[in-house]
Amino acid sequence: MQEVRTILLSKSVFEDNDREADALRARLRERGVTLVNVMSSPGSGKTTLLVELIKRLSRRCRVGVMEADIDSDKDALTVARETGCRSVQLHTGGMCHLDAGMTEQGLRELGDGLDLVFLENVGNLVCPAEYDTGAAFNVVILSVPEGDDKPLKYPLVFQNSDLCVVSKIDALPYFDFDVEKCKGYVFDRNPGARFICVSAKTGENMDELERLFISKIAEVQSHA
Repeated sequence: MQEVRTILLSKSVFEDNDREADALRARLRERGVTLVNVMSSPGSGKTTLLVELIKRLSRRCRVGVMEADIDSDKDALTVARETGCRSVQLHTGGMCHLDAGMTEQGLRELGDGLDLVFLENVGNLVCPAEYDTGAAFNVVILSVPEGDDKPLKYPLVFQNSDLCVVSKIDALPYFDFDVEKCKGYVFDRNPGARFICVSAKTGENMDELERLFISKIAEVQSHA
């Protein structure tokens, strides 16, 4: 009887993607472009937060956005209409994440001449965390209504993110969300992460978030 061999494919898939991501990251760095990968659950307020942040950043730099969804172009149209920045919609054809190759296709459609590009990844906290998109900076957004225990339930996305943004803090009086406890959960998994609490609705701490991204752009362009 012929022996049956089992081949683990996931390792080679991730390795190939990691190589593509490293190459893309190097090309973007040479051009002085900061690519930011934004991950969160559906309904966390990603698009609303990005709209308010881009309005601020656009006064000082050239910003573009790639909106990734399984279907619909609603978010890309919203960002373009509300901010006037260059925006493209990426349909994943049913896949729950973007990888480096998909990201590069989106960047080609977006075009040149940008300082900062936000990639709003597909809304979930599992698949997007597993794939390197080639971004220079990874951000996870956690909204107050979701609860403070998300870093316990979805550790990988918090481990792989440079920044954790707690959004919708204007809703703190109405939900049982312990900011310090959440911060502790994040730092237990990623001691080097930044942690910022903001409200796109009231503008609280949005200046701090703007300064962080301006600093990141300057850091990338200093190595271009």
